[in-house]
Amino acid sequence: MSVLTAVCWGVFFFVAGLIDPALTNWLGFFLFYLSFFLALSGTFALVGFLFRLVALKKELAFNLVKISFRQSFLFSLFIILLLILKSQNLFNWLNLFLLVIIFSILELFIGNYKKSR
Repeated sequence: MSVLTAVCWGVFFFVAGLIDPALTNWLGFFLFYLSFFLALSGTFALVGFLFRLVALKKELAFNLVKISFRQSFLFSLFIILLLILKSQNLFNWLNLFLLVIIFSILELFIGNYKKSR
């Protein structure tokens, strides 16, 4: 997991160094945001897994990894959406509040759905 996260960060820095934001088209921005999303997801998954491993010693590692990946995916998507809103000059407190509410409801729904199964 840590090796793939390091590879994702390498790809992100390669893409960030290669793409000129003033000259690129939609594909360049897509690759930039995708590589950043994957790098953030891996990093947050590692941090979340290690935190849960230390704090919750009685849980199985497989369950901890599933929870960490789910939450890192959602948090990374949240950050990417904020960056996209900021790049389009659409970021304001109302949009931030709405995104926090949407992602909180989504996390609660997914978490409760997994527990009921």
